[in-house]
Amino acid sequence: MKIFQFIFFFTIILAIYFSVNFYIYVRGLQCFPLHSYMRLFYKIIFITLASSFILGRILEKIWLSKISSLFVWIGSFWLGAMAYFFLAVILIDIIKLVNFGFPFFSKISSNLWQLKQITLSTTIGIVFLIILFGYINALKPRIKKLELNIPKKSSIQKFNIVAASDFHLGTIIGKERFHKIVEKINSLNPDIILLMGDIVDEDMAPIIEQNLGQALTGLKSNYGVYAVTGNHEYIGGVDVATQYLHDHAITILSDTAAILSNNIYIVGREDRSIRQFIGKKRKTLEKIFVNIDKNLPIILMDHQPFGLNEAMQNGVDLQLSGHTHHGQLFPFNYLTEAIFEKSWGYLKKGNTHYYVSSGVGTWGPPVRIGNHPEIVNIILTFKN
Repeated sequence: MKIFQFIFFFTIILAIYFSVNFYIYVRGLQCFPLHSYMRLFYKIIFITLASSFILGRILEKIWLSKISSLFVWIGSFWLGAMAYFFLAVILIDIIKLVNFGFPFFSKISSNLWQLKQITLSTTIGIVFLIILFGYINALKPRIKKLELNIPKKSSIQKFNIVAASDFHLGTIIGKERFHKIVEKINSLNPDIILLMGDIVDEDMAPIIEQNLGQALTGLKSNYGVYAVTGNHEYIGGVDVATQYLHDHAITILSDTAAILSNNIYIVGREDRSIRQFIGKKRKTLEKIFVNIDKNLPIILMDHQPFGLNEAMQNGVDLQLSGHTHHGQLFPFNYLTEAIFEKSWGYLKKGNTHYYVSSGVGTWGPPVRIGNHPEIVNIILTFKN
């Protein structure tokens, strides 16, 4: 990514982050009398929480340790809490605005400080319970099963695919949790394992430190493990990330196709982020498919589910994508549904089947609300 674009992008992100935090901070501070000792306590706690994620990420770069991990964990939970505190404050301000014109709270607001503190305590309690539920939910990936028929001939009658995306391996999705995911994938006895990008998070250091590559080599299938890049491989440095995956028995398909011994093509596209990060363009499907026999089954992995018609127009039988997390936190699923033709789940266009996974891991908050982490198990049958 060009240095100007990099600086501009992160300046915008940081500006939004600090603006949201400042809004929550100011509204929370108004719940305490001017000379209350709780006011100082609130300031210290809030500033610590709001700065933890950024501080932890910086520390990971220069001093990977239990301290850096602690800050990342605290900051990651705060990202989720921040989202719901922000929504809560907006709702409270809307109620106050309506009450200004139609004072339905006039009878219960005689003790204003008491009302503010009850509102603050209630909001904190509700947000805490939401985050706790979301964390427990995020730890329990579900198996999504599909059976699809491909009207093409193959040398086999059935093909058992296990697909997963958006692991975001690193400090949050660490060794113990990843081992459980690997065991769950292997328990499905896959013919092939397909990983649709964002396997690693931004920083490779926690992955190397925890030796997560050892767990990667534990993935077992008859035809191996194939993967494509996601935007997070590019954020953390695509060359280092893909080399690490390659060194641990993962075949990376970068705008290339592989034909298996059962006469099934596996095609992998570079992530769209290649243009923003290193100024290159990925190949079109037409160029990738120059030497592909379209009479044989074709499975395509493309991390971001944009431009779905391209797969249909080029004779792809099954496209697998991820990236969206289906919003990860309700109500942000409405945002991903507005951006993508399919935010999550199964879709068929013409003769092409699509599945967009909500992902097996999390990014930012280790929390999922309104959706579930998943591993996708697809049984393909053929014309035969």
